[in-house]
Amino acid sequence: MAADVAVKTPYARATAPGQPNSAVFMQINNQGEATRLVNASSSAAKVVELHAHTQDQGVMRMRQIDAIELPANSQVELAPGGLHIMLIGLEAPLQDGSQIDMTLEFDDGTSEQLDVPVQMVMPAGMGHGQPMSHGKMH
Repeated sequence: MAADVAVKTPYARATAPGQPNSAVFMQINNQGEATRLVNASSSAAKVVELHAHTQDQGVMRMRQIDAIELPANSQVELAPGGLHIMLIGLEAPLQDGSQIDMTLEFDDGTSEQLDVPVQMVMPAGMGHGQPMSHGKMH
């Protein structure tokens, strides 16, 4: 694990059956020198990419980025509508209440293994209201 980097509250977005992609969010606290998150991997998906949302002529677009900057003594938020880790080609639907594995790799060669809980997340811009139910009743 990177000496001064701590990952807080990681979670993956639950998916409906047949939905091929998901995203992972978290807070990364860096108490030391500036570093960068340069790669992530998980057995839950065929491809894992670092992504950012950018404004392109007034439209929000997702794009893959090479790294997520972690400035010295900072907290970086990976959240819906912003920086996130994309899971592409899921091996199975991500069910609320389950968890997936993830490895984060930093530019100093260190890595951190995470167990990431899967949670229902309202899509950005959906506002408040009742989430749609796609499955078993509790």
